[in-house]
Amino acid sequence: MNDQAENLRRLLDNDDRKDAKVIAVVSGKGGVGKSNVCLNFAISLSQLGKKVAIMDLDIGMANLNILMGLTPNYHLMDLLNNQLSIWDIIEEGPAGISYIAGGSGFSSFVELNEERLHKFFFQLELIGERFDYIFLDMGAGATKESIEFVMAAHDVFVVTTPEPTAITDAYSMIKFIYLRDDSKPLYLIVNRADSQVEGSRTIESFKRVALQFLKKDIEALGYIPSDPIVSKAVKAQTPFVVFDKNAKVSKAIIQLASFYIGEGKEAPTKYGQFLSKMRKMVSLRK
Repeated sequence: MNDQAENLRRLLDNDDRKDAKVIAVVSGKGGVGKSNVCLNFAISLSQLGKKVAIMDLDIGMANLNILMGLTPNYHLMDLLNNQLSIWDIIEEGPAGISYIAGGSGFSSFVELNEERLHKFFFQLELIGERFDYIFLDMGAGATKESIEFVMAAHDVFVVTTPEPTAITDAYSMIKFIYLRDDSKPLYLIVNRADSQVEGSRTIESFKRVALQFLKKDIEALGYIPSDPIVSKAVKAQTPFVVFDKNAKVSKAIIQLASFYIGEGKEAPTKYGQFLSKMRKMVSLRK
């Protein structure tokens, strides 16, 4: 175990290797299409030539595998409970993405002892060199099982809809994150906008409130229009960007992904910083 810990420290301190950017995707409330946005955004980046993985950490409401039509063989906790490696549990998803299931047992993550945490972080470190982006599909709201991942991520995507309750809960989520780290990059995505006017108005109103009350400039990635193709794709258990790449919702999310990587968001990051922050926050809880 000491050798494993030393190897982990060596990997974290290596500045020459390629590092994945970690993006936590959150929402203030359930039912806003967060997982669908996360999945299709990730696939859009893959179609743009990026190597992408998704971890389903939406404990209790995990449905990424259903949206993809997959039945995962293993989950994150199998790393520890069944003595598997990270490579054993990575599933091949659609359009070239990779998928790691969290599983319901992952809710006990914060209770792992030091030895098991060493192994978990060592295994997690190994994938940092393989991918350009690692998405964390988090549960709605903030829980003790999820907040370490959210606060350690390089960027946070906050998904909402134009509905007043969704906007209010999204603002509460952003405030929760901001009060813990006012420098955390936060990006707003408005899902299911009925029109360009509604999407733009929701974005501007949200940005104005955040700037007024939090003094935080929230960057908007844009809005995704309502589209009946989404429902058809869900029923077919196929991501909508694969189901119909010419649908207006598919074109919109590809545009969002292109904007994200084309506006200087690919500045160098250290994957080891993500792991170090997470480990520190988990240790503080013990």
